[in-house]
Amino acid sequence: MKDHLDVLNYSGIFLSCFSNNQTSCVPTLKDHTLIYLCSGEHIIVENNKKIILKPGESAFVRKNHRLTMFKNYGENGQYKGISITFQRKFLREFYNAQWKHQKLQESITPTHQNIFKLNNTPDLKSLFESLTPYFDSGVEPTKDLIQLKLQEGIHILLKTNMNFYPILFDFTEPWKIDILEFLNENYTYDLSISEIASYTGRSLATFKRDFSKISHLPPQKWLINKRLEAAYETLKSSKIMVNDLYTEVGFKNLSHFQTAFKKKYGFTPASFHKSGSMKG
Repeated sequence: MKDHLDVLNYSGIFLSCFSNNQTSCVPTLKDHTLIYLCSGEHIIVENNKKIILKPGESAFVRKNHRLTMFKNYGENGQYKGISITFQRKFLREFYNAQWKHQKLQESITPTHQNIFKLNNTPDLKSLFESLTPYFDSGVEPTKDLIQLKLQEGIHILLKTNMNFYPILFDFTEPWKIDILEFLNENYTYDLSISEIASYTGRSLATFKRDFSKISHLPPQKWLINKRLEAAYETLKSSKIMVNDLYTEVGFKNLSHFQTAFKKKYGFTPASFHKSGSMKG
């Protein structure tokens, strides 16, 4: 049976639900995210740190930090989770309306922690259980209700731990991470240039300007070249089939991969092993 994934998005509030043995991964999150697991298993990995969520548990994940998330089906054959994302525009409006004149940030020591597993509280449980009927029925909640739920989520986080205050309401220039380091670690993912810019803490214009300082190639051509070089090195060291290789290095289309590979190296990837590690 083919795995089936359903994702509903109501203005930044997501329900992910799938059956059978399926796992999905993401390299990073561009917005602060509050996650609640209804069923199955949710694993969040950052460097050597791993957090495992079981049904009824929740976590807060800081934006713009590289991590991997695995969503695994459970004993009942289903993964089901709800995520609330807090976008910068909403957070600024919330801050200006309710917290702007309170001098709290100066008295709170900022934390560098990126993933927080939260204690199970009646507030959190009530918040997410109030959202479940909308996903089950398919009836879209009103924009006003979504705003209220987002605000409720912020109040719960601040009530849980005031260390969330400087994280949520930090509107300074996003922290920039090294572009080449990010691309070398994430070139196989299907990310748009706009997404890469966001994940490295830059606007699209700033990303293009910064990228031009480290490469004469446009970002998209750099990615293609990196994927082709990775494919070439893999073919040299293994007997992998071309049909398995092209997706492994980040190409979505086999024909495009074969054409680009031949243009760069002078021969097709399929002919590589036939002639015994050809030189291009």
